[in-house]
Amino acid sequence: MIPLFPVAVGLEHGQTVYRGLRAVKWRTLALFLSALVPFALLIDVMGPGVLAAIMLLTSLLAVYLLWSYIVVERVPRYMNLFGPRALALSLVGYAVVIVALGWLEPSPLAFVHLGAVVLIFIYYWFIAFIAFFHDQIGRSTFEAGPPYPDLTVLIPAYNEEGYVGRTIQALLDADYPTDRLEIIAIDDGSTDDTYAEASAYAAVSDRVRVVTKENGGKYSALNYGLLFASSEIIVTVDADSIVAEDALKHIVAPFRDDAEVGAVASNVTIWNRDSLVTRCQQLEYTIGVNIYRRALDYFGIVMVVPGCLGAYRREVLDEVFAYDPDTLTEDFDVTMKVLRAGYRVTVSDARVYTEAPSTWADLHRQRLRWYRGNYMTILKHWSVVTDGSYGYLNRIALPFRLVEMFFIPVASFVVLAYIGWLALTGYLVTVLAVFVFFTSIVLLIAALGIQIEGEDWRLLVYAPLLVIGYKQFHDALNLRCLLDVLTDRDLDWTSAKRVEQSRSDDADHDPVATNLLESD
Repeated sequence: MIPLFPVAVGLEHGQTVYRGLRAVKWRTLALFLSALVPFALLIDVMGPGVLAAIMLLTSLLAVYLLWSYIVVERVPRYMNLFGPRALALSLVGYAVVIVALGWLEPSPLAFVHLGAVVLIFIYYWFIAFIAFFHDQIGRSTFEAGPPYPDLTVLIPAYNEEGYVGRTIQALLDADYPTDRLEIIAIDDGSTDDTYAEASAYAAVSDRVRVVTKENGGKYSALNYGLLFASSEIIVTVDADSIVAEDALKHIVAPFRDDAEVGAVASNVTIWNRDSLVTRCQQLEYTIGVNIYRRALDYFGIVMVVPGCLGAYRREVLDEVFAYDPDTLTEDFDVTMKVLRAGYRVTVSDARVYTEAPSTWADLHRQRLRWYRGNYMTILKHWSVVTDGSYGYLNRIALPFRLVEMFFIPVASFVVLAYIGWLALTGYLVTVLAVFVFFTSIVLLIAALGIQIEGEDWRLLVYAPLLVIGYKQFHDALNLRCLLDVLTDRDLDWTSAKRVEQSRSDDADHDPVATNLLESD
C-alpha cells in the first residue's frame, strides 16, 4: 500500500487543480487580458521621456496603494504616514523632477494629457482588476438562506400615482417570509392619488402600512417612516422601483454573515431601455457604477447605497442620526455617515429595476440634483480627506472620488480641445490613434462589466459615446454643478418627468409642482 501513497496524493492534487481551473471564469479572464494589446500599442508609440514619466507616476501610485493596504490591515499605528496629503506633495515633487529631467514639457496641457493616460492605466489595472478579481472569487456572493431577520421596507413617495402600487406589489410578491416582512409607504404630502393607491394595498394586506405627512422632502419622509419601523433591518425602496423576486433575501444576507456590515447596496438595472439616452445610462451604470462599486466592495467602502434599493442595520441608522437635510443626495450622505462610524458598506446580489430619464432634458434635470448633491456631500464630509483614522475611506475611496469629480471633467475638455487642435493642424493619424486607444479601452471595460453583470451585449454599440458625446454632456454638467455649489446658486430639487406622467393629460398637470422624491 505504501508505494501507492504518492500516486493517491498526486491524484488528489490533480483533482484540486482541475476543480480550480473549472472555477475560473475564462471568458472574463480573456476579456480582461485582451487590454494588453491596446496598452502595448500605446506604449510602442510613446516617446521614451513620456513613457518614463508614466512609469514613475504609476510606480508612485502603486507604492501608495500598497502602503495603504499595509497600514490599514497590518500596522494602523502608522496610519497618518504617507497619506493623501503626503501623496499630493509627492506629486508636486514628481512634476518638478520630470520637467527638470526633460521628460515632459512644462505646460498645463502636457500634464493634463499625462494625467489622463495614467488615470486610464490606474482605472483599468487597479479598479477594473479588483472588480475582475472580485468576480472570480465570488466575494460579493453571500449565501441567501435562513435564518432571515425581521425586515421593514420604507417607500418614500411624493406624487407617485401609477408607480407606488407596482412597487408595493413587487415587495408583496418577493420571496421572503411573510411573518418577517413589513412594508411602510410614506406619503410625503402628495397632491395626486398616491395615498389612495398605496392605501388600497394596505386594505388587503396586513403587511402593508401607509402613513402620511406634510411635504418635507425625501429625507424627512424616510425619517418619519423610521418612527413606525419595528425591524432590525431597514430597507429603502424608491416608489418607482421594482425589486427582483429574490432581492430581499440577497440584500439581508451580508448582515447575517458579517457583523461589521452596516449597510448593503444593490445592483441597479434600468427597465425602460427604449431610447438612446436610457441605453447609454444602462451602460454607464454597468461600467461606471457597478464595476467601480465592486472594486470598493473589496475594501468594504462602497460609497453610495442607492436609494432605489438599499439596506441598513437599524441600530446603525440610529447611531448616525438617520437622514440629514444638508444635501440633495441623502443616499450618498447617509452612506458616508455609516462609513465614518466605522462600519463596512458592501454590495449584494440583490437586483432592482428602476426607471431612468428618457430624454436629454429629463436626464439634465436628474443629474443636476445628483451632481450638486455629490459636491455638497463631499464638502460636508471634507474632514475625511485629512483624517487618516478613516482608513481605506481616507486613503482610497475619497482620493479616487475627488479625482473623478474635480479633475476628470476639466481634463476631458482640455484633452478634447487638444485633439481638436491636432485635427486642425493636420495630425489626423495621431487623432485617430488616440480615439481608437481610448475607445478600445472603454469597449473592453464595457465588455468586462457586461460579462460580470450578465448584461445585454448590444449595449457595446453605445460605448464610443462614453468617449465622445455622452461623456462631455456629463462633464459639462459636473462643472456647472460645482460652480453652483461653490456659489450657492439655484440648489432646489430638480427632477425628471416619469414615463407615466408624460402620458398623462397636460391639462391636468401642475407645472409648478416639483417632484421632491425623484428616485435614484
